[in-house]
Amino acid sequence: MNRLIQRTFGLLALIGLLGGCAVIDHSPASGADKAARWVLLPFSNATETPFAGQRAESVTENLLRTLGVADLSRYPASLQGDNLFETGQPKDAARAMDWAREAGARYAVTGTVDEWRYKVGVDGEPAVGVALQIVDVESGRVLWSGVGGKSGWSRESLSGVAQDLIKSLLVPALK
Repeated sequence: MNRLIQRTFGLLALIGLLGGCAVIDHSPASGADKAARWVLLPFSNATETPFAGQRAESVTENLLRTLGVADLSRYPASLQGDNLFETGQPKDAARAMDWAREAGARYAVTGTVDEWRYKVGVDGEPAVGVALQIVDVESGRVLWSGVGGKSGWSRESLSGVAQDLIKSLLVPALK
């Protein structure tokens, strides 16, 4: 009976480890001051999913606030293009950084969404891939960067998997 209990706990531990399959890489903490003025710039959408960049921006904005960044502004939608698949493309990056300087920001957060979908198949697991950067607005130097991918179980929501992934990236960045 004892052996059965040990095997059961071992199996549950293995399932727990595999449950949120994620790969995350990031540079050391940014050292950025959470009390400074921050801006959230448009995210590039490198997926076939419409509005994936804007969805990741919204999740990132809310997580930055919950992690202690109080003075945060978002790049105005009126300055973004109409194309669903080109939000935040490099041609717009210089204009967005100019806006950040004019807004008096010290730090800018930007990123790229590489995956934002439910996988095809019987279970339809959610899958998210995101790369984030924290940039010193004055110098244009990247202070921190992180990239990650995460998939969930078939009953998990795409937004929940995205939130877990983006939080896993931002928490070490803001230490």
